[in-house]
Amino acid sequence: MKKILLGALLASTAMSAQAADLAVKAPYYKAPVVAIYDWTGFYVGANVGLGLGRNRTIHDAAGPASDNSTYLSPQGAIGGGQIGYNWQTNSFLGPLVLGVEADIQGADMRDGYPNLPINLGAQYSQKLDWFGTVRGRVGLATGPVLTYITAGYAYGNVNTTVTEGGVASSVGSGRGGWTWGSGVEAALGGNWTGKIEYLWLDLGNRTDALAFAGQSLRSEYRENIFRVGLNYRIGGNSNYTPVAAANWTGFYLGGNVGSGTARNRSSMVGSGANELFNLTPDGIIGGVQAGYNWQAGNWVYGLEADIQGSTQQDNKTCILGCIAAESAAYDATLPWFGTVRGRLGYSIGSTLFYGTGGLAYGDVKTRMTGTFLGTTNVNSLTETRTGWTVGAGIETPFTFLGLFGPNWTTTTEYLYVDLGSTSAAELVGGLPVTTTTEVKEHIFRTGLNYHFNTPVTARY
Repeated sequence: MKKILLGALLASTAMSAQAADLAVKAPYYKAPVVAIYDWTGFYVGANVGLGLGRNRTIHDAAGPASDNSTYLSPQGAIGGGQIGYNWQTNSFLGPLVLGVEADIQGADMRDGYPNLPINLGAQYSQKLDWFGTVRGRVGLATGPVLTYITAGYAYGNVNTTVTEGGVASSVGSGRGGWTWGSGVEAALGGNWTGKIEYLWLDLGNRTDALAFAGQSLRSEYRENIFRVGLNYRIGGNSNYTPVAAANWTGFYLGGNVGSGTARNRSSMVGSGANELFNLTPDGIIGGVQAGYNWQAGNWVYGLEADIQGSTQQDNKTCILGCIAAESAAYDATLPWFGTVRGRLGYSIGSTLFYGTGGLAYGDVKTRMTGTFLGTTNVNSLTETRTGWTVGAGIETPFTFLGLFGPNWTTTTEYLYVDLGSTSAAELVGGLPVTTTTEVKEHIFRTGLNYHFNTPVTARY
């Protein structure tokens, strides 16, 4: 630090060459003229991403014919626009940003896969074609980087169709509920900012009478939204220019926590059964990561490995009527998984925007309890699977309450993990069946990294 200050004092003297030499060797970067970044003001923007539903559906029939419990999992692209306003103020935590934001989204989220022909012979289809939110935002700013949480009102349009014997019965309408989530937004230069965000939507529960005599459908609507966005600020600190790219080269080690949700297409075939259904393990994940970065100008490329514990579970799926005389009840878990990935990113000041992809592996466990005419079999499958993963994220400085030095950064990241498919021969009341399950995970997590070489952050 003394060398930096001395270099600045000598910059206007004949010793400029020595001062430049000191600046090259120093691990810190000088702040730009507009070092104080103010988030206050209006903004408008657009976003794109992926939506994934985890909507438990219970089909109740008159009498003991069927009470199937399964998850409908509409998945697809989303896109829309947002508008909002931020206020920045000082607090004991540091620069605090309060805001409001509204968005409206078009969606192509659909699921027409589940087909449960035993007893009722029902096929299910569900779609979410639009939704929106009105939310508050609370965040902490580190110069041109805002880390925030968000919550508020959510609304959308969900429609479900049940088809039996070629006759379709459709239910659903506009729904209202609530949402919460988190994200990171970072300045790109001028009036522009970019963000990565996760939202969880709860659009409530409902029970609808079907067109078939005495039958009803109980539905829970829960949607996971993963998206990236671009905002244009109106007014505010519009002449912001990023500092020189921070130095990302070197080893790092860290930990992370987040959530995982699966959409595992599954089937049961044999002994008269031909059932198609989703298993959707959902839960909290956490683990550690280590990696190494190389840098060429603003471009950063590296390798990273991680290992994760997971509470993901689906123990609500029950098919074959799910009654005392005949049922197949599932308990699907993913206890742990890991990845080995390459990373390629571009550093804008002290913010690294990156894509990532590589090898994935994990432990898949499925327990199925099958009953037929008073005979019960418990079937267990444990298999370590390998596959692939791809995703994207943002890595930024982390200086919470001044407790962390310039070697610390935080990451916010989305990963899609495909572990292939598993297949097992099983018994339902002594009758042989084969269950096949694809394993596909959506991961959203936040991590904290310590960089062992020179600090990666610019000062603000």
